[in-house]
Amino acid sequence: MWKFNHFYDIIKHVKITYDKTIDALYLHFQEGVFSRNKEVEEGIVLDIGKGNKILGIEILDASKRIKPQNMNYLDFQIPVGISV
Repeated sequence: MWKFNHFYDIIKHVKITYDKTIDALYLHFQEGVFSRNKEVEEGIVLDIGKGNKILGIEILDASKRIKPQNMNYLDFQIPVGISV
């Protein structure tokens, strides 16, 4: 079960990086021991750590998914029903 305060603590420290050479956007939520990846949609990959903690999200082909003019404001909606 998600506790809002815990989730807020994670997302308020999000580090967003963009690698234009491979057109990938990465959202880093928290440090942790990497365990595995899970592709939840084509080109959307979760980095999952020990204890099933989501460490980050990689978005491939980012420029096709997010228009450059929208990079100043990103609105992400994460389905609560995703099983990691």
